[in-house]
Amino acid sequence: MVESYKENEFKEETKIGRIPKDWKIVKLKDIILEAKPGFACGKRDENGIIQLRMDSIRTDGRIDPTAYVKVPPPKDVEEYLLRPGDILFNNTNSRDLVGKTAIFRGEHEKCVFSNHLTRIRVRRSIVIPEWILYNFIRMWRFGMFKVLCHPHVHQAGINKKDLLNLAIPLPPLEEQELIAGILYSIDEAIRAVDASIAEYEQLKKGLMQELLTKGIGHKEFKETEIGRIPASWKMVKLGEKGVATIRGGKANKPHGYEKVAFIPMEKIPDNGLYAEFEMRPISDVKSFVYCEAGDVLLAKITPCFENGKQGIVPEDIPNGFALATTEVFPIICKGVNRFFLFYLLKMPKFRNLLKSAMRGTTGRLRVPRDAVTNLKIPLPPPDEQERIAKIILSADTILEEKRRKKAKLERIKKATMDILLTGKVRVRA
Repeated sequence: MVESYKENEFKEETKIGRIPKDWKIVKLKDIILEAKPGFACGKRDENGIIQLRMDSIRTDGRIDPTAYVKVPPPKDVEEYLLRPGDILFNNTNSRDLVGKTAIFRGEHEKCVFSNHLTRIRVRRSIVIPEWILYNFIRMWRFGMFKVLCHPHVHQAGINKKDLLNLAIPLPPLEEQELIAGILYSIDEAIRAVDASIAEYEQLKKGLMQELLTKGIGHKEFKETEIGRIPASWKMVKLGEKGVATIRGGKANKPHGYEKVAFIPMEKIPDNGLYAEFEMRPISDVKSFVYCEAGDVLLAKITPCFENGKQGIVPEDIPNGFALATTEVFPIICKGVNRFFLFYLLKMPKFRNLLKSAMRGTTGRLRVPRDAVTNLKIPLPPPDEQERIAKIILSADTILEEKRRKKAKLERIKKATMDILLTGKVRVRA
């Protein structure tokens, strides 16, 4: 059984802040056997060896087993083979992503790693790999690796010397193992929720494909420009009179408000249903589109559109309206159920039609307004639209609950890391 207690005796002045008196401060080079960069290879070989790359390292300390390339094995391949317990440090990436770290746990039977990664092997009589992993995750979260970055061509990187000289707190080995065990158990809970989310997302995807193309209980179908749909459904243009309308371009600022709800692009979800908002002084809002509760916001600029950013303006928005980024189309739903339209616009079939109409310069492509208004969509009778929307909404409600659970676990993990990795709270068997 593990018990915890609050630490009261600290070393006050250290390079890394307060740590318990019986902890040490060490440099990474003093507790590891090696820090070996991988090898670069521009060639691909489907019959070659798996090579992990910068995208293989996730920000949560895990390796993505699906993110890899196959390359011809180098002559000295044995020097680059990974074994369970190896730490992989992302030494080159964008400044925000440099420092991602994960432990290889045998995700592939035989694999190597690229020059954008550094393999770290520890002195297990002094430190366990998980202790370095969780400390590096915490350092990355606080932006400490950004400080060490040197500019590379189109990227940033951390050189080996700076990596080796990183100062790390070092508790007794037994305490490292107890702390790592606690954090790993939270990680396992997060992974379980992740798996459940993935399962329900597949269920929702299947429901959408079935209901938005075949409806409920239909036996007769007709061929249309978008494929087979129930014979009783109509084909309409989204912007057709009585179906939906995109709000006009420039609008005057509302009068009589000191603060207004503002919806920036980052508050529009990739996967969720409702957009979020922040209250801003109206004088700080320089450019915007006007929207009201219930409007469907569709991102129009790359890569936000391709990433699936869209959301419904929540019913409880203060004063019933919001000002949003100009890079969205606010859609007023008239003769179409807003939830039905929301899910319809999430389908790859319609996304791809809008994507093919994007215009502009590289990196600034946008979906034109007329591409949205002229988009042909199936339109069931109002009661069937509502029934379809409710079924998909029920799956979404479960998904939202699971995402909230994951977010709560992630907050718990961060708080637990902050108190255990600094020794504010100690643990013992």
